[in-house]
Amino acid sequence: MAQMGGRRPLVADKRYSAARPQPAKPAPKPAAAKPSRAPARRRRHRNPLVAGVAWLWRGIWRVIWGIGWRLGLAAALILAGTVFYFQSQLPELTALLDARQRGSVTMLDRDGKVFAWRGETFGGQITAETVSPHLKNAVIATEDKRFYGHFGISPRGIASAIRINLAEGRGPLEGNGGSTITQQVAKLLCLGVAFDLAKWKTEAEYEADCRQGSVWRKIKEIPFAVALELKYTKDEILTIYLNRSYLGAGARGFEAASQRYFGISAANVTPAEAAMLAGLLKAPSRYAPTANLQRAQDRGALVLGLMHDQGYLKDADYTYAMAHPAQLSQAAAARAGGFFADWVMESGPSFLTRETTEDVIISTTFDQRIQTAAEAALAAVFGAKLREGSETQAAIVVMSADGAVRAMVGGRRTPNAGDFNRATQALRQTGSTFKPFVYAAALDLGYTPDSIILDAPLTINVRGSGPWSPENYGKEYYGEVTLTTALARSLNTAAVRLSEAVGRDAVRAVASQFGFASTLADGPALALGVSESTLLEMTGAYAGILNGGTSVRPYGLIELRLQGEDAPLIGQAGGMGERVITRAAAAELTWMMTQVIEAGSGGRARLPDRQAAGKTGTTQAARDAWFIGFTADYVAGVWMGYDDNTPLAGVTGAGLPAEIWQAVMVNVHEGLPATPLPTASPESWRAAPTAPPGQGGNQNEDPIGRLLREIFGARGN
Repeated sequence: MAQMGGRRPLVADKRYSAARPQPAKPAPKPAAAKPSRAPARRRRHRNPLVAGVAWLWRGIWRVIWGIGWRLGLAAALILAGTVFYFQSQLPELTALLDARQRGSVTMLDRDGKVFAWRGETFGGQITAETVSPHLKNAVIATEDKRFYGHFGISPRGIASAIRINLAEGRGPLEGNGGSTITQQVAKLLCLGVAFDLAKWKTEAEYEADCRQGSVWRKIKEIPFAVALELKYTKDEILTIYLNRSYLGAGARGFEAASQRYFGISAANVTPAEAAMLAGLLKAPSRYAPTANLQRAQDRGALVLGLMHDQGYLKDADYTYAMAHPAQLSQAAAARAGGFFADWVMESGPSFLTRETTEDVIISTTFDQRIQTAAEAALAAVFGAKLREGSETQAAIVVMSADGAVRAMVGGRRTPNAGDFNRATQALRQTGSTFKPFVYAAALDLGYTPDSIILDAPLTINVRGSGPWSPENYGKEYYGEVTLTTALARSLNTAAVRLSEAVGRDAVRAVASQFGFASTLADGPALALGVSESTLLEMTGAYAGILNGGTSVRPYGLIELRLQGEDAPLIGQAGGMGERVITRAAAAELTWMMTQVIEAGSGGRARLPDRQAAGKTGTTQAARDAWFIGFTADYVAGVWMGYDDNTPLAGVTGAGLPAEIWQAVMVNVHEGLPATPLPTASPESWRAAPTAPPGQGGNQNEDPIGRLLREIFGARGN
């Protein structure tokens, strides 16, 4: 074939052709000779000791690492298993909100207002969403500002707490614990251990055991706290905390505390009130505002500062809250009715009061205004008339004519629950306050206020004791006097003669039916009040005179019901009883007792704007001093004395007790219209024939009784 274009023919290169000559390459430069290191190695011999230590360290490290990662893995597995176990044991949220083993008693006054609580009250379930945002913020700012950012524990908080404890000279786990809110909830839940009466005698012992700060307890808190975080949301954990925390004065949970201290729901508290409530978490008893309001306010101010610093309060709100600290409600500030509440608790069945497992509401006869009036009067008289540091005690009872107790002061100082109540528990000789029942028996038998009795020295031979000679106070005698004069001047020999004339059995019967529960004396000294009684019994007996001669049983409980239910379980336990003396006799006796105040020994009890009746009383050696009396509206009794029966110095029933009674009744009747007492006018009995001296109208008396009456009416000694 012809060649085209003079190109070379397309032929394959010969694979194995002879080597073609290549262009000559420049000869490589000889490499520079590298210095030999052999001599250096020979010069750096390793120290055998260092080599041995290095070898030993590498071995130890391998062992530590081998053991460490295995132990870490085992610990992680144990922690995970423990967390899973705790989580599986945790119940639904609602089962954890009310942890009380016993219920509570809430008492309402006559107007339906709360005035006292007993037991641990639980105001009702609240949640983190329903409480006031101020309260929620105050709790977080105070207790755990990183609450929404950690997973149950805060290493930073623990480290900070340890540093503070060591700096203040305490052990690392003493004092500040660095616990998160979740860890505190773990404590409140006692790490899931339920209360067992066989192991702990009281709930206090159970809770103290739950709060112990041992290392082992701290270690157990960690998996339980993590389990809580896995089981519940953050707000649910906070809800448990808000419901279960103890906040002083028997309040369990923030709703109960808000109701107790401020009289409002936890949903409505102001920043200042929220700060005070949150401040209680540190030490509930110490910072309870009912114990020390100023201390609680100072603690609240500290919490307000934390809220402001963490951005929960604007400058204006912070300034206003600091200038207007939280104040107690009127009922909480008064702390009124402690003795009354204790008495009501004793009057009901224990399974519904002292040992109740339910929340109970008791409506009572209590009047907070009258209670405050009585307490103020006692404080004023004692402050003006007693020396500083005096241990003299006093008690006051105010009630209506039907026995409804309106106020009760069981001692000079504000009580703690269960303190000794001198109005209901102290059995004391009644002295001359017993005499109206001698005169009541006589009037019921036909005597009149104008009947004549002899007041002169008297000696009676008492079987088994020998001769007994009563004396008048001041040893002055007035001869023949009317019963009215004898009672007004509290003449002892006249009262004994009258008692012997009408018969001691008749006197005992009248006194017992009017309400004396104690055993009455058998001898002639019965008329002078040697028998013992309580102030409550005595005041109730005088109420029977006021209401026309019908006995009363003093009462404070109107009805008892369970919280949330309308039907009462128990109704009123007390009130009007059986007639003891005639209405006419009661009216005559009332008139005679007005003369005790108008013209007799009770002059210091005279009221400026209304009629009053009463009787003084002083026992042997002045160990007890009494004044009991009434207006048309209220009956009041006052007792003074020492708990150890030390004689009073210069005090009789006509003195300080009458002054206290007068001050109480002036306060109690403020704003009330003056109402006359139900007395009989002198004309009503003076128109009738007057019984002979020493005789009454009982025509069925046996001859021996009449003879004894004539003897005692005629003999002077």
